[in-house]
Amino acid sequence: MTQHADTLLFNAQIATVQPDTKGYGLIDNGWLAVNAGKIVALGQGSVTDIKAQTSVDLRGQLLTPGLIDCHTHLVFGGDRANEFEQRLEGLSYEAIAKAGGGIKSTVKATREASFERLLQLAQLRLQRLINDGVTSVEIKSGYGLDIATERKILQVAEHLKSDYPVTIQRTYLGAHALPPEFANSSDDYIGFVCETAMPQLAGEGLIDAVDVFCEGIGFSPQQCEQVYQTAQSLGLPIKAHAEQLSDLGGAKLAAQYQALSVDHLEYLNTDDVASLKHSGTVAVLLPGAFYFLREQQLPPIDALRQHGVPMAIASDLNPGSSPINSLLTIMNMACVLFRLTPAEVLRGVTQHAAMALGLEHKGVIAVGKDADLCVWDVEHPAQIIAGMNQHSPQQVWIRGERVISK
Repeated sequence: MTQHADTLLFNAQIATVQPDTKGYGLIDNGWLAVNAGKIVALGQGSVTDIKAQTSVDLRGQLLTPGLIDCHTHLVFGGDRANEFEQRLEGLSYEAIAKAGGGIKSTVKATREASFERLLQLAQLRLQRLINDGVTSVEIKSGYGLDIATERKILQVAEHLKSDYPVTIQRTYLGAHALPPEFANSSDDYIGFVCETAMPQLAGEGLIDAVDVFCEGIGFSPQQCEQVYQTAQSLGLPIKAHAEQLSDLGGAKLAAQYQALSVDHLEYLNTDDVASLKHSGTVAVLLPGAFYFLREQQLPPIDALRQHGVPMAIASDLNPGSSPINSLLTIMNMACVLFRLTPAEVLRGVTQHAAMALGLEHKGVIAVGKDADLCVWDVEHPAQIIAGMNQHSPQQVWIRGERVISK
């Protein structure tokens, strides 16, 4: 029986990265059909039973799922190049933060920036990611720490959804740092987050998930647990910045609340890795921050592999600890710094990144999934990652619509 479709892509090498396949899940001389934004058929060799309105010969090029950046702080004001200099002069990230720099300096700049200015800056950053092949992105708040500015950040993220075809997930990161209004009163601030800010912003439909910074210069596990409990009561999934600078057990705690992901993890205790597997929580590795802060402690990659914990890779795009506006650059760093294989990295920015955001219909090439796709003029997937920024996608498709064509 002939199947009708909007678009047929054929004569491609397809990296499906499906969960039940090894490596890249490659299909040589493959084809796929798209209808109403979904992949409706997938095969190999000649196509005989598909009637499509549009057919595209990919001439043997590589087809992958669209890339997913599952951890960014894309909306912010100001610049922290001065802190870059300070770190090179010997100051630590913690020392700068305690002196009023770090997140607090960005909070000040973001509060002072207009909605229009934040939107303009965010548009530039988002377009750079799209040019890399990113079709879905998470945007965190956390640079306002009051209701008005957190709302402004989340509204900018919402506005981007209307301006760009990419899927955008909005994460409320109220528990990011202590604002000046609550100096030396972290318990009171967590009370404000849980009792006032989060319920109000969630009620306005601006939150898709909730995140915390569980760290010595952030918030204690007990305080983070209060945030989790409030998020659960509001029906919101949780995420966590955990074990970046020290081991507070934040990842294990988040896993107890079935967190979508725990991110950073340089100081994750190997004894806590099993809890991530049991809860289905994704480990999001952020080599950009590791590189930029010149960290020495590697995440427990081998333990995560041995327990079969999904490992995602993300840019952590932010003004201070990872001012890197390229997921392709980050993918190379994940191989070089963390010794991940190119196949692990490609899964990390597709299949596993989708899991980290709860995007069940994205991240792999399979029937029933969204037709978010990238076309690369390479002979093998490893070339995308090995040649740092030497290869960009020739075509980007989002939900079956071509948004980039070179």
